[in-house]
Amino acid sequence: MKKLTFHPLTWWIFSLALATAVARVNSPWFALLAVGVMSAIVFTQRENAPWGRSFNWTLKLALWIITIRAVIGVLIGVPIPGTVLFRVPILPLPHWVPGIRIGGAVTLERLSSSVSEGTVICAMIVIFGAAASLTSPHRLLRVLPIYLYEFGVSVVIATSVLPQLVSSVSRIRMAQRLRGQKTRGLQAFKRIAIPLLEESLARSLDLAAAMDARGYGISKKRSRYRPIKWAGLDVAVITAGFLVAGLS
Repeated sequence: MKKLTFHPLTWWIFSLALATAVARVNSPWFALLAVGVMSAIVFTQRENAPWGRSFNWTLKLALWIITIRAVIGVLIGVPIPGTVLFRVPILPLPHWVPGIRIGGAVTLERLSSSVSEGTVICAMIVIFGAAASLTSPHRLLRVLPIYLYEFGVSVVIATSVLPQLVSSVSRIRMAQRLRGQKTRGLQAFKRIAIPLLEESLARSLDLAAAMDARGYGISKKRSRYRPIKWAGLDVAVITAGFLVAGLS
């Protein structure tokens, strides 16, 4: 499928509107639908770049959060009456912690409530992770207003860390497999950590040298070289996002 070109702010505005709709509806089914829509968009429109490949890790992070939220909901929380699924040994708590217990009867309502809350929270993480995967941080930095430029540099560097780390870890693991080394377990993590730290430091030095060579911070005027313009498709996507948020 041919990939379309969008304005760098299009998917961020659309994701903000969709996340607002998810928060207002507060339904796990609507949250899953939003995740499905964003996943389909990412898998068809993302670029073959480090930020495009970071979405898979965002999905894995969301699954881990839902699992941890479900476990915490089972072991710790306020008892919710209903259909008992199983029982966990109760750990006594001090008298100054009323209404909360560790263990006890785990009901279907208690488990479903924990999973539902975790699903809504993770849906928002996935939605914004999709926006980060669909947008080049360099193009995003170019369209920010001049009074937000330094803040934008910090945000862009922060949002670029995960994609760059994912790319570096994949490259280091591939090199270790070619050498016949194991890529899983604690020992493998130690062998990955040192090359990853070295590569991250080298990339930081290269970035600093590139910014210094281009005179970053010397002039406060915005360059008009190759301006990025809004297109009709960008307006349509943003309008669709606001309609979903408004109708939710």
